[in-house]
Amino acid sequence: MIKILIKIGINMVALLVAAALVPNIYLTDQWVQLAIVAIVFGLVNAFVRPLVKLLTLPLTIATLGLFTLVINTLMLLLVSWLNVGLEFTGSGMVQNSIAAFLASIVITIVSTLLSWFLPD
Repeated sequence: MIKILIKIGINMVALLVAAALVPNIYLTDQWVQLAIVAIVFGLVNAFVRPLVKLLTLPLTIATLGLFTLVINTLMLLLVSWLNVGLEFTGSGMVQNSIAAFLASIVITIVSTLLSWFLPD
């Protein structure tokens, strides 16, 4: 139970940092709604992402793992599409995709750093 709460907290912090650094991202200011976004993001990464990674494995191998960035971007866009409190405020799909791509990089870096420093 503690591990799950720590992972939700890490997701919350990573989402907050991404919303602060990347333009065209709107993230709710309410803590309960932010927790819901973090939980949905965690569930999408736990259940949808492994299936997508399995289906795109040849492409990921061919790009030496760089396609994983595209998968992370798609998972973030999926969470936004589910309309749980994360929105991309760009004027078009390309602008939203770029914002999601940059946010996925920030989220990956912040999550990795926090996971290193927090106990298991």
